[in-house]
Amino acid sequence: MPRAIWTGSISFGLVNVPVKLYTAVRQQDIHFNQFEEGSGARIQYKRVSEKTGEEVPWEHIVKGYEVHKGSYVMIDPDELEAVEPEATRTIDIEDFVALDDIDPIYYEHTYYMAPAGPEGGAGKAYRLLLEAMEEQGKVGIGKVVLRTKQYLAAVRPLEGALALSTMLFADEVVSASDIDGIPRGKEAAVSKREIDMASQIIDSLTTEWDPSRYHDTYRETVMDLIKRKSKGEEIEVAEKPAERGKVVDLMAALEASLDASKKGGSTSRSKSGSSRRATSTRRKTSAARSKSAGSSKSTRSAGSKAKPKATSGSHRKSA
Repeated sequence: MPRAIWTGSISFGLVNVPVKLYTAVRQQDIHFNQFEEGSGARIQYKRVSEKTGEEVPWEHIVKGYEVHKGSYVMIDPDELEAVEPEATRTIDIEDFVALDDIDPIYYEHTYYMAPAGPEGGAGKAYRLLLEAMEEQGKVGIGKVVLRTKQYLAAVRPLEGALALSTMLFADEVVSASDIDGIPRGKEAAVSKREIDMASQIIDSLTTEWDPSRYHDTYRETVMDLIKRKSKGEEIEVAEKPAERGKVVDLMAALEASLDASKKGGSTSRSKSGSSRRATSTRRKTSAARSKSAGSSKSTRSAGSKAKPKATSGSHRKSA
């Protein structure tokens, strides 16, 4: 079972919701150790003074910030500790904003939140905030201190739970206008026909979002390589052909892409259609259950319609 990495509370208005924070992602990176070729000895890294060439113990190391080329301001650990953000245990929600108004570029890391504290009270306050935010499709924006660093944070509904996503501040996001080489204006003008053909290709590849369809094929290939080598298999590495730059005829590429999508699109569209039909069936089943449950209530509730809730499924990115 995952362990809570932070315990505190969410505060909005005069309402206080005790919560625990759990990591919501599990990176699947492959980590290698480094060895000396031939001897198989592990490589070690030491903190060595460039002046004496001797190793420097941690207690004699200070931090320096380069203000000019080759000029540093030295900062003692005590001085840094004195200006660290106060390690509060409260996420104060300052604003509520529409979920779709936040561009995914601002999201950093995501954590699940669970109720903390006495049974009953904490759970009810947690559920109240969750359902109210789902009802309105809103995200709570505030600040949180994790491991001595202050973050902008978004509290939002995610898969029937509250999630906290740390976010980047505005001055940490690079504007596209600062990037050289992005085609703009008349020099990159495209024709209506080219746009229509590109739109057809997009339409032919459009399906419902299903994250389980996508795999880290590189990691799977590397793990297969490791497994084969661990069994003593000899690995032959084929030389890659030299790549040559090609001048692309845009219209020819569009026509070829559209033709290929039409030939292979039937299977893709069939899968997409099956997915949509399955989703439709689930919705109809859910509606039938709701209708059946509603019929067992008093006649006052007959004919009344439940107000649909906005869920976190409308969010463009799972952070």
